[in-house]
Amino acid sequence: MRRRWLWLVLAVILVDGFIFTWWSRQHRENRFDKLILQAAAHYNVDPALVKAVIWRESNFNPNAVGTVGEIGLMQLRSLAAQEWAQAEGRGSIVQERLFDPETNIRVGTWYLGKLLKRYRQTDNPIAYALADYNAGRTHLLRWMKGTAKTESAAFLSQMDFPGTHHYVGAITKRHAHYKSASQSGGTE
Repeated sequence: MRRRWLWLVLAVILVDGFIFTWWSRQHRENRFDKLILQAAAHYNVDPALVKAVIWRESNFNPNAVGTVGEIGLMQLRSLAAQEWAQAEGRGSIVQERLFDPETNIRVGTWYLGKLLKRYRQTDNPIAYALADYNAGRTHLLRWMKGTAKTESAAFLSQMDFPGTHHYVGAITKRHAHYKSASQSGGTE
């Protein structure tokens, strides 16, 4: 009898742990949805793509700091923030403001939209924009030789940074997941 009771307690603890983990993940992934939707609508960028970038860059941690000074949810650098402030006619932006989720999402979505427009002549602007977002324009231009200028399969095959290649693939997959969830009425 005592042994059954212990198994029952263990089962309840495991189920509770699973439910708590699931709830925590749902809450973490969805708590910025309103801000994402607002910025995405303002800058005409797919909100599922913005959310996928946030997932990969910071795992929804607004206080994340990258190894070379990237800040916040979308792991922005000061230069991108200053470009945004100038484009929006806001003068300058204090680096600490990038820890604010609303500011970070607005700046990051603007920057992502700028990159998507830059590569709209390609067959898959998302792949090029994500590679630029991750590795920078200098590296991207090195990979855009011959047919890779407009064909994403050739572009990805010329990419010699495995980390960036994985980055593009991971975000593309997560983007499809969030897009599917939003179209089916899910909360992810």
